[in-house]
Amino acid sequence: MSNFKLESSKSERGLKKELGLLDIFCIASGAMISSGLFVLPGIAFSKVGPAMIVSYILASLLVIPSMLAKAELSTAMPKAGGTYFFIDRSMGPLLGTIGGFAAWFSLALKSAFALVGIGVFAILLNPGFTVMQIKIVAILFCILFTIINIYGVKHSGKTQIIIVLTLLSLLFLYIFVGIFFIDLSHFSNFVPYGFSSIFSTAGLVFISFGGLTKVCSVAEECKTPARDIPLGMFLSWGFISIIYIFVIFVTIGVAPPSQLKTSLTPISLAASNIPILQGFGTIAMSIAAILAFISTANAGLLAASRNPMAMGKDHLLPSYFAKISRRSTPNFSILFTSVFMILVILFLDVENLAKTASLLKILLFLFVMFSLIVMRESNIRHYKPKFKSPFYPWIQLVGIIGLIFLIFEMGLIPMLTVGVFILFGFLWYWLYARDKIWREYSLLYVIERITGIKSAGYLIDEELREILIERDDVTEKRFEDIIKECEVVDLEKFLHPDEFTQLVAYKLATRLNIEEARLYKLIKKKRTISNFVVHPGVAIFSHTIKGRDKFDMIIIRSKKGFIVSDDSDPIYMFFIIVASPDQQSFYLHSLMWIIQIAEEMDFEEEWMKAKDDKELKEIILSSWRKRKEIY
Repeated sequence: MSNFKLESSKSERGLKKELGLLDIFCIASGAMISSGLFVLPGIAFSKVGPAMIVSYILASLLVIPSMLAKAELSTAMPKAGGTYFFIDRSMGPLLGTIGGFAAWFSLALKSAFALVGIGVFAILLNPGFTVMQIKIVAILFCILFTIINIYGVKHSGKTQIIIVLTLLSLLFLYIFVGIFFIDLSHFSNFVPYGFSSIFSTAGLVFISFGGLTKVCSVAEECKTPARDIPLGMFLSWGFISIIYIFVIFVTIGVAPPSQLKTSLTPISLAASNIPILQGFGTIAMSIAAILAFISTANAGLLAASRNPMAMGKDHLLPSYFAKISRRSTPNFSILFTSVFMILVILFLDVENLAKTASLLKILLFLFVMFSLIVMRESNIRHYKPKFKSPFYPWIQLVGIIGLIFLIFEMGLIPMLTVGVFILFGFLWYWLYARDKIWREYSLLYVIERITGIKSAGYLIDEELREILIERDDVTEKRFEDIIKECEVVDLEKFLHPDEFTQLVAYKLATRLNIEEARLYKLIKKKRTISNFVVHPGVAIFSHTIKGRDKFDMIIIRSKKGFIVSDDSDPIYMFFIIVASPDQQSFYLHSLMWIIQIAEEMDFEEEWMKAKDDKELKEIILSSWRKRKEIY
């Protein structure tokens, strides 16, 4: 039995869809505003000088191809695990294992880095803190976020919103005040260490933007992932990139260069040199930094824990990683990630681990762009993303070349570390998971297209179909509820087509909150081309209207019959369906179900004998229940 059948077992608890657009924006934004802004600028300045602002811009631009790829993949496959799931279903479980471990490790590492940052900035508030006390502070916060995440994703999302909005307010204050005290002489020796240092530093600070796409890991818990995941990422990228550029610009212009290049608290250092903010500024920016680290750690733990959960579902890790609690949270996966973060806190080396985390992010982004190319070129029928990356494949090819260039600019130690990590992923798959699973993946379809030799069945296509049904809320229960709630009109006399159209427009306009005259014109314009007979005496009129989340149905019985055209039999039953474009998948499934109802034995006879609208509706539901038993 294929794995996706196991995942959809009724006995298995699912993740709750509780995250909205603001949650997604704040998770992505909070994941970016942390060490990349409050710690790394000092290290980056020591390596590239004032040109670090170019390094940050370059790193931001290099995220775009990966962001577009993830936006497309997440709208086609909004599943827990995000990056891992994309890589696994496109290029197979071996690369999926490596990608899953890399995604989990980089997110957990970034979050642990943020927790240590809390301790570092706590020194500014209490200079008497020792190194061990700093680590204890970090571990206590790690335990706190573990409890929040175990309690439920909704509470984690709300916590993130409060933290990020407060943080952005403090950063706006820093930019607005600090820009009036910039010393342009600080930018005079703009590239003191040569242009090559710009690229190597871009690799170092790349982790600053790596958190942007981690929201894909919680796509399964998003209320409307097809809209909110791409939009949330785009808004977050644009907004936070601008904030990064302005904060870095103010920091370079205000902080003394000799102090900046040795500082692990660069923003607080700069704030202390702004006359209006002296004293208060240092404390405010320290609080902002702590909030930033809190938001990154909270969002990181939330997203990172979904990777081992998804791998547990796919049998790449022991099954208890995939267990969901009564609160719809993967408790074991959260606890495992938390313990790992605590261990990292105890042995953290800032620069090398920042580079390693950045390099792992680069590796993952490369995998994701290859995954997008594989999914597109596989021509799988049910790969239907709601958002499609523009300028495909050129923007992905540019991104791949740019990221590979960054890898070779980052030095030997991080490359060796990542090499060891890849070897570990390979050995884990070979020794633990290889004999436990066989899963079809999209790369097999690409190979089949190139060689002409059939190497794939329909398992991955069927899995994608199941995902689409879940994504678009294409459920039989929803269809049955619509039948129960829709209006049934019983016409005793013959109506002229215009009168019929006016009646339909009046009924639907009230239910959908649409202007009646506009809906009347739309239906009248499409009346002759948008209807079709699905069974003798039964027809469907369908109309697409502007908007989102709009779907309604009116059922009409005409005892005298209705002549659609000269060459067709009278129609006695109409299903009038009006839907917005985003409901296309549910609309198509509804058509299929209506046809199955109409084909039930004795349906037409019972339909014509029904006494009133309640009995008409009960006949439809009765045929629907019989159909469910057959299909």
